[in-house]
Amino acid sequence: MRRLIVPRAGGREVLRVEQVADLQPAPGEVRVRVRAAGLNFADVMARQGLYPDAPPFPACLGYEFAGEVDALGAGVEAQWLGRRVFGLSRFSAQAEQVCVPLAQVFEQPAALSFEQAAAIPVNYLTAWQLLVVMGSLQRDETVLIHNIGGGVGLAALQIAKQRGARVIGTASQGKHAALKELGADALIDYGQGRWETALQSLTEGRGVELIIDPIGGSHLKRSLSALRSTGRLGTFGISAATQSGAWGKLKLLGTVLGMPWLHPVGLMEHNRGVFGVNMGHLWHETEKVRTWMQALLQGVEAGWLKPHVHASFALVEAAQAHACLEQRKNLGKVILLP
Repeated sequence: MRRLIVPRAGGREVLRVEQVADLQPAPGEVRVRVRAAGLNFADVMARQGLYPDAPPFPACLGYEFAGEVDALGAGVEAQWLGRRVFGLSRFSAQAEQVCVPLAQVFEQPAALSFEQAAAIPVNYLTAWQLLVVMGSLQRDETVLIHNIGGGVGLAALQIAKQRGARVIGTASQGKHAALKELGADALIDYGQGRWETALQSLTEGRGVELIIDPIGGSHLKRSLSALRSTGRLGTFGISAATQSGAWGKLKLLGTVLGMPWLHPVGLMEHNRGVFGVNMGHLWHETEKVRTWMQALLQGVEAGWLKPHVHASFALVEAAQAHACLEQRKNLGKVILLP
């Protein structure tokens, strides 16, 4: 089988496709013939050598997939063979085959293509945790979604609208028309000065109840200051640090050092909360994650959850896929097709 490999940390040019022996599922696992695999900023940062959870080089990356079960490990019921499924993988999904525990696999809804199904696990589970589980977004509250045009951003937009919230997003001007059609109530062009000024105008100086921020660094200070009383700030990335080579590590250090230092007394005084989300650290919470996914699958059935795939790339086009994410060209999910 073929798989996408990152042989060493570097730019997009290091990506290559290699052929290896077919995988064999361990007891309790299924092997999936991957038809679509998601690409995330975690993969970009892993390629750059900046993602601490990444496997050692040479590495096959990828947290999510969709495809057909074509082999079963010992103890897995025969009825799973041939089923269309999607799910989560602790890397190695950007390949023609992936083996995962059955608990990390879900039946693919008939209404979804492989590409759409592969767009769900990381983005929608992250957005659900940010908005519903930890952000406690309520009807008629206002949420600010930074980078609303990205994969998590669009997932958060759909979830927030389903919960009856008002949605404000930051995105480049070229994405505004499409985002309006997708349901955003108001949009701010982050390329036109400080977004805080526009946000204050949109909220009559009050700020918002919830902000989700994938940028990190000193940008978190700006988001924190834009919260209304009882407001919550959810952080789930450090995209501000994205850069290859030695400069990337220095940029990452500067980004981390630029984050705000928080104290419980200060949070109490302002009636604010701050929390962090990392789906890659929830492998021990399988039942909890499965409960969240069942709620999302109900959204697919009800019609409000509609994965938006920006573009699909073959494995040999992986450098173009990475460029699409790094340059913020995507509106929604970027998919790899093994």
